[in-house]
Amino acid sequence: MAKCKGNKGRRRVSFVYHGKPGEKVFLAGDFNDWDTEKKPMLDKDGEGTYSCICLLSPGQYEYKFFVDGIWFLDACCPNINANEFGSHNNFIEVE
Repeated sequence: MAKCKGNKGRRRVSFVYHGKPGEKVFLAGDFNDWDTEKKPMLDKDGEGTYSCICLLSPGQYEYKFFVDGIWFLDACCPNINANEFGSHNNFIEVE
């Protein structure tokens, strides 16, 4: 789930994905043009908890996790919007 902290107009937003060790996990959203390789998430302890931080300006952003070539919703985020592909995206509001 995403969490926001202050930083001069832009906010540090932490994203966390809980999966299996050894997966290739990327964060993709409208803040990075849905690029599935631009924002890798790291499993620092090797136990399947992947994380990354983005600096985002205030606003609403949609996102998903791209794991081993498959899209996944953020199970820890209750905010969901329907998308144009007949599935859903998570969204966060950065204040």
